[in-house]
Amino acid sequence: MNAGADEAPLPILYADAHLLAIDKPAALAMHRSRLVGSDEDYLIDRLRAQIDGPLQLVHRLDRATSGIVLVARSPDIAAALGRQLMARTVRKRYLAVCRGWPEASGQIDYPLPGVRENGPRKPAVTRWRRLATVELPIAVGRYPQQRYALLEVEPETGRYRQIRRHFSHVHHPLIGDTSHGRGEHNRLFRQHLGSHRLLLHAWRLSLHHPVDDRLLDLHAPLDADWLRLCARLGWASPDEAEAWMPMPAGPTPQ
Repeated sequence: MNAGADEAPLPILYADAHLLAIDKPAALAMHRSRLVGSDEDYLIDRLRAQIDGPLQLVHRLDRATSGIVLVARSPDIAAALGRQLMARTVRKRYLAVCRGWPEASGQIDYPLPGVRENGPRKPAVTRWRRLATVELPIAVGRYPQQRYALLEVEPETGRYRQIRRHFSHVHHPLIGDTSHGRGEHNRLFRQHLGSHRLLLHAWRLSLHHPVDDRLLDLHAPLDADWLRLCARLGWASPDEAEAWMPMPAGPTPQ
C-alpha cells in the first residue's frame, strides 16, 4: 500500500480480500462527475494510490458529507453488495444537526425527484430520532435565541440528497447545507462556533458480508471538528454515550 505523497491516507474502517469500508472526509468528492465539477482530489484516486488492486465504489456520499463508504475488490462483490442495497437490507444511520427542535422521533414520507428538480418523483422515506438539543442566546432576524438539534437519521430509501432535501421540506434544514439550508444559520455556526461544513455524517452501516453472510456492523467515529462542536454545545458524543437507545424497528438486515 502506497498512499500518494501529497494527500493523507484515507482511514480504513474495515478491510478483507473482498471489500473495504472507508471513512470519507468532508469536502472530498467521490469521483469525477459533471455534478461536482473540476477538482484535483477525489476519493477513488486517493484510494488507488493507497491500495493496490481493483477497487469499485459500491455507493456514494455527497462531497460535503463525511463517513462510511463501501468499496468492493471485484465486480462480483460490487454486484452482490448492490443487490443488498437495492433490497434495502443495508441499514444506514447518519448523524445530523438541524435548525429547530423536531419531535423526539418521526418519519418523513415525501417523494423526491432525481438530480433534476422537474424530473419524476419517486417514493422517499426518512426516519429520525432526536439525541440532543440546544438553545443559543444569539439573535437572528427577529428571534433573540436559536434552537438546534442533534439527530440520528435513517433513510429507508436512497434518493439524491434525500436527507438534506427531506429536512429542508419539513423546515428543519441541516446546518452547513449551502444548497437546501438557511444562510443565516450557516453563518451563525461559522462565526460563533467555528463550524464551516455540512453537519451530516454517515455514522453506522450494517450489512451481511457477501461471501460468508456474517453481519458487519461498521462505525465511522466522529472526527475532531464534530467532537469540538458537540463539546461547545454541551452535547455528549454519540460515540461515547452508551445510554443512547437503538432507533426503533427499521429495515435491519435479515
